[in-house]
Amino acid sequence: MQALQDTGRYHHLAAINADVWPGIVTIPTGMFAASKARRAEAEFATACEKAGLDLDGPQPDLRVLYEEVFTRIAYSGWLGLAEGYMAGEWESDNLVRVLTGLLEAGYRPRCGKLEVGGLYLGEEIPDSLVRLYSGDGMSTHGPVFSSGVPTTERVYMKSYVPGAGKKDEPGQHFVDITELSPPTLVERADLGDAQVRAAVGLLDAAHVGIGTHVLDFPSSGPTIPIAAARRSATVDVLSSDAQQVADVQDVVALADVDSSVQVRLLESLFPNPRTWPSHYDVITSVEKLEVMDTQAQRVYAQSLNRMLVHGGFLAIQTVVATDKLSVTLDRCADVLRAYIWPALNYLTIEQLHRLFDVNTDLRIIAQTHMGSHYVEGLAMQRETFEAQSREAAANGYDRVYRNLWVFQLALREALFRVGALDALQLVVTSRYRRAWG
Repeated sequence: MQALQDTGRYHHLAAINADVWPGIVTIPTGMFAASKARRAEAEFATACEKAGLDLDGPQPDLRVLYEEVFTRIAYSGWLGLAEGYMAGEWESDNLVRVLTGLLEAGYRPRCGKLEVGGLYLGEEIPDSLVRLYSGDGMSTHGPVFSSGVPTTERVYMKSYVPGAGKKDEPGQHFVDITELSPPTLVERADLGDAQVRAAVGLLDAAHVGIGTHVLDFPSSGPTIPIAAARRSATVDVLSSDAQQVADVQDVVALADVDSSVQVRLLESLFPNPRTWPSHYDVITSVEKLEVMDTQAQRVYAQSLNRMLVHGGFLAIQTVVATDKLSVTLDRCADVLRAYIWPALNYLTIEQLHRLFDVNTDLRIIAQTHMGSHYVEGLAMQRETFEAQSREAAANGYDRVYRNLWVFQLALREALFRVGALDALQLVVTSRYRRAWG
């Protein structure tokens, strides 16, 4: 397979801001760069053939425009493939099909050892970007469409509490597991309502009503607090991202529920017990666990445990890894760690149960699987963003960033479609009931 265009000396990168995108404007060099690139090109062609992807003909599945993408792949694997897309070195009219095919073909390019990502910093996606790909203009989380039919089964789950199976701690406990059937006949116009439905479902599961004291932490945006306030609940919203605090305050005020909602800025990632002693009937957490590193996940779980009243509820929505999230599939997420969520760390369902059993006095008592809805939401978010490309450019998102956002949405959709990721809504409550009388 040959690249369709020679580059000279990387003139296709000349318009990219090197201060903003140093990793994009830099092409790896070295004594064996050319031979490594040729090997990467051959491996890529083999993977595409195995995946049934057409590289030639009048309507190829993808087009390689600049051969530098293979040098990137040779040095940083899947991250190099993503950076090549961001730089415009290859393109596709069916990006999800390409990424899904490569994943199913087991594409694992050989590359050097990468140090990608970092610690959880509490930074949130800017509101100006959220508006460009969300259905309701303010939600980043996955949807639940109205056409999904729930089926619930009560099953035994292993306890990971230290000493389980001995003395007063049983070795197993009941968990209500609900499967949502795939949505039918959904359109992009349904995305906003479905995102709100997902938020409302969390509030329903946690029995939020008149007088309930709710905490949304870290802030997931305005959707949860507005929905809770309209049930006559009192809501606190905490975030360590100053811009998000200001954005949520503005939207809450426009929704005319600001008398019931307090949005506050944290001086640290997690509330200090001395400076934030409040306790809540319900705490909501929407797609936050997966963007935290392992240590932050433990501290977060312990913070939730401290702030929840005994017998209260955590209502959590999170994306989880399945047994299919192998090393190969995990490496393809390096672009997400490199450019969006430095601490991205998908837990398995077992690890989620272990997190709460080992580090808190809480226990997961119900889990709803909504992955078939989540994947359709990702497709709609990508289509919405692509339809607003001009607006994104006008808002200051350059071509590289726009390509990044399309690629990350397509990649996550592909990971769902190959079964490597699932999405859950969890109900968590106190492990032990207090004795009365």
